[in-house]
Amino acid sequence: MESFSCLLLLFLFSCLSPISQSIRPTPTIRSPSPVKAVNLGGWLVTEGWITPNLFDEIPVNKDLLDGTQIQLKSITQNNFFSAENGGGSVVDANRPSASGWETFKLWRITESTFQFRVFNWQFFGLDDQARLVAVSTSTDDSDSSKTFELVRNDDDPNRIRLKAPNGSFLQANSDGSVTANHPEDTNWGDDDPSVFLLNVVGQLQGEFQVTNGYGHDKASSVMTEHWNTFIVEDDFKFMSHNGITAVRIQVGWWIMFDPNPPSPFVGGSLQALDNAVNWAEKYKLKVIIDLHAAPGSQNGWEHSGTRDGLLSWGQTDDTIDQTVAIINFLASRYASRSGLYAIELINEPLAPGVTLDSLERYYKAGYNAVRNYTDVYVIMSNRLSIDDPTELVQFASGFARSVIDVHYYNLFSSIFEGMTVQQNINYVYDNRASTLGSLMVSNGPLIFIGEWVDEMDESNASEGDYQHFGAAQLDVYGRATFGWSYWTLKNVDEHWSLEWMIKNGYITL
Repeated sequence: MESFSCLLLLFLFSCLSPISQSIRPTPTIRSPSPVKAVNLGGWLVTEGWITPNLFDEIPVNKDLLDGTQIQLKSITQNNFFSAENGGGSVVDANRPSASGWETFKLWRITESTFQFRVFNWQFFGLDDQARLVAVSTSTDDSDSSKTFELVRNDDDPNRIRLKAPNGSFLQANSDGSVTANHPEDTNWGDDDPSVFLLNVVGQLQGEFQVTNGYGHDKASSVMTEHWNTFIVEDDFKFMSHNGITAVRIQVGWWIMFDPNPPSPFVGGSLQALDNAVNWAEKYKLKVIIDLHAAPGSQNGWEHSGTRDGLLSWGQTDDTIDQTVAIINFLASRYASRSGLYAIELINEPLAPGVTLDSLERYYKAGYNAVRNYTDVYVIMSNRLSIDDPTELVQFASGFARSVIDVHYYNLFSSIFEGMTVQQNINYVYDNRASTLGSLMVSNGPLIFIGEWVDEMDESNASEGDYQHFGAAQLDVYGRATFGWSYWTLKNVDEHWSLEWMIKNGYITL
């Protein structure tokens, strides 16, 4: 993020709107025709579950990318490594089972060297006695004092050794301590205290992971090929011929610095966005530019461009200022384009990490940045994991041509587990319709169902079931005053691909 901040110095004085600037309440202008849109997910912001093949050619340790969660177990002590109290002290091999304190997140420095982040975000290091500790929360890729070489056994890659910054290998001792004083020689036997079992328990597959996994040169060619082939002009023709009226296009904060964004990101996504705007205008589709990945990560998920899942967006004014600069860049670049219909200031900020106060301060400044150039709609995403879905309605009512974005999935929550198809349909007509009605107030912001999908937690659903469930959602979400956007156009999972759903008769618009 330091390189990001340095680059921003070129922009801040010329493009930032003061956060404290007030807005005079103005009645919202009604959208003349709610959009029927589709997201271009997995294109300009990588999501590995959408395009898993992007990761296939990472040559070494492709299962150990940035943010991968691992656990380490001593062969000789039969105990897991644990950061005492979650971090801030020693790291011992003294736990018979593994949970949060025994789970570490990787920073991939090279294909075989890593830094290890513990539960409370400190990094592995050594004290003066060469004992393994986790006491410092700051590091960078060049910090050799926190960088360890991971050596895997050729016959069993889950048996590993870790070469410490002092040149010796870590070993687990009989008292539970872990020290860096074992020589390089090993027979990989069960009696070797420097041999550990590696257990991968979670992974991220986002833009940071794919670009850092390949390294700059290879990543540049891989991503360019992806941007040139995953979404093409014929897709816009298909959308326009099948009832779609708009596209919601995801972008990451690094697009502002194209063609030379901060490492590990690579240039080229800006040209792809330019192409998309050209194609949209050719086929009379409206364009919604969605800032999907904000500096510092607004939710800790892979689609936010995070390295390891840390949510830090909005916790300092710097990240807010940086994000306003990005919105300023996008608004200034595309303000004159006839296809530009809306700019979404941020996607899916997650509560409680993102506070309502910081989000509203940002939305005010971001709105002003857009208004410096254009009167297109400005979309403000609801926070996720909130009790009151109307928390932004009064605030957004003070901004002309403002829109609140909410995302509706009958997934990702225990309340949908075990629901029948009819219960899912009933939930849409009862709960979703009621919530949507509470959001739509007189002279308030327009409401946008920015993401939904014809998928549910029902493994035995038939084609007809999906047709009925999709039709129910189209009926209810079609009432939204700004419209809706399906997630997504293309996906290896068929129901998540609107292209597949249309071609196979599941959805008709």
